[in-house]
Amino acid sequence: MTTRDKLLGLTVAVLWGLNFLAIRAGLNHFPPFFFAALRFLVIAVPVVLFVPQPKVPLKWLLLYGFGFGFLQFAFLFSAMHIGMPTGLASLVLQSSAPFTVILGALLLREHVGRRQWIGIGVAIGGMVLIGWDRAVDPTGILPTRSGASLLPVVLTLLAGLGWAFGNLGSRLAQAQRPMQLMLWMTVVPPLPMLAVSAVVEGPGTGWAALGTSFSGSGWPALAGLAFIVGPATLVGTGIWTYLMGRYSAGTVAPFSLLVPVVGIGASWLVLHENPSVVSLIGAAVVIGGCAWGFRKAAGPAVATIGTPPLVRPLA
Repeated sequence: MTTRDKLLGLTVAVLWGLNFLAIRAGLNHFPPFFFAALRFLVIAVPVVLFVPQPKVPLKWLLLYGFGFGFLQFAFLFSAMHIGMPTGLASLVLQSSAPFTVILGALLLREHVGRRQWIGIGVAIGGMVLIGWDRAVDPTGILPTRSGASLLPVVLTLLAGLGWAFGNLGSRLAQAQRPMQLMLWMTVVPPLPMLAVSAVVEGPGTGWAALGTSFSGSGWPALAGLAFIVGPATLVGTGIWTYLMGRYSAGTVAPFSLLVPVVGIGASWLVLHENPSVVSLIGAAVVIGGCAWGFRKAAGPAVATIGTPPLVRPLA
């Protein structure tokens, strides 16, 4: 990989890591389901008008859009809305990598080597450590946090599982133009997400928040939305697609492991989030397990891991 392309990979990691700050800014103003619908709707409208529909089976486009777009962001935004720390969310969402490999092995009969299984086991151990830290006190004896402290972690894991199902849909679609497929994926989530928003949050709640977002106090949410749509999704995914077209998945995918490093660091600097030592150890275990387990892997099972974290992320 050339120096320029390495810098491009680092740029994507920075954009996707900072994307979690943009999500937090949006969720400080918008209800979560409506905000998830809005971030896709802004892209979907011009896509339907100006981008040709990809020549792929509709069922795989729907699986991609429902898993990656609807399930991932419904769970992720809900988790962050009820208390999932921003930096920790960027890390736990990386559970999509082992989930993708496991689903590929179970549903598509893809081969998974021993090294990958060990890496998956180590990464899962790190996730368990983070969940344990969120559920109990530092001594590990008395529950000092409410059950809701563990719930955001579980919801974020479900978001990673949804992303993994989306990865399978993306892989099975076998699009000749991956960027075109990604853009059309954004057409799937808005309507079901708006329906859920109307039922759960109220039919007028999100639209009222959109109206007040143009006031002085609402500009951070609009800035967050603009960052998610522009730099994080269109620019970041465009660069990622370019890199995936030039290099193997095993060469490009490790850059995505830098996303939680940026996310946790940016959340510490900007939001003053201070993750516990146990959570940081868990984060290192997760990243280390993924990096070691997938470093020399190749083939279809790993190719899905390189799919952008948020067609982001997202994250």
